[in-house]
Amino acid sequence: MSRYALAFVNINMLGPASSLCLLFKTWTALSARASMGTYISSQTVKKVIEINPYLLGTMAGGAADCQFWLRNLGMQCRLYELKNGHRITVKAASKLLANTLFGYKGMGLSMGTMIAGWDVGGPGLYYVDSDAQRTKGQIFSVGSGSLYAYGILDDGYNFDMEVEDAIELGQRSIYHATYRDAVSGGTVSVYHVTKDGWKKVRGADVGDLHYKYYPDADQHPTYGASPL
Repeated sequence: MSRYALAFVNINMLGPASSLCLLFKTWTALSARASMGTYISSQTVKKVIEINPYLLGTMAGGAADCQFWLRNLGMQCRLYELKNGHRITVKAASKLLANTLFGYKGMGLSMGTMIAGWDVGGPGLYYVDSDAQRTKGQIFSVGSGSLYAYGILDDGYNFDMEVEDAIELGQRSIYHATYRDAVSGGTVSVYHVTKDGWKKVRGADVGDLHYKYYPDADQHPTYGASPL
C-alpha cells in the first residue's frame, strides 16, 4: 500500500504561521493565505516548493526565508544527483536543509518546513525548522491555526483511509482552522504523491468550502451561540 504525507500550511510573511503534516497514504494539501502582522497580504501564495519531481517542501514562517532556502535545497539536491548518479532520499534532503540552517541558527530566520517525498525506500516525512531541529514523524502541527486543524484531524484520521477521504479531511481541517484563525486560509491546494512523483490534483477556496459544509447558517456549530 502506498503511503505518504498530508500537509496543511499557512504562512505569514512577517509573523507566526500555521502548518500541519501527517503521514498516511499519498498526498499533500496546503492553504494559501499570507499575512504581514495583522494585514492579510495575499490569498494566493504558493506554499509548496517543488524540490524535484519526487520531493516537496512546504512553507510556514517567513515567506522569503522559506522560499530562498527551499530553492537552495533544490540546487543541493540536483548537485547530489549529478555527483552520485542517483536521486537523493527524503532523509538525506531533510538533513541537508537542517545542516544548512544550523549555520544560520540565532540569526533571525523564521522557518517551519516539512520535507515530504518518495524515494527508493518509500515515503518520507520530516519537519525542519530555523533552529535546525529535524524530526521524522507522522504528524506535525506548527503555527497559529494548527491547533484548530488538529481537532478535526485527530477525530477523522485513519492511516489507511482512501485518498478521497483524506482530501476531504484535509479540506475540512483547513476550513475550520481558517474559521477560528484570521491568518489561516485562502485556497486549499492538494498534491497527490506516489512512486511516480507528485501531481497537483485540487484547489478550493475556503469560502467555497464554507458553503459546501454549511449551506445554511443554522447548520454551523456556532449558530445562535450567546456571546456571554
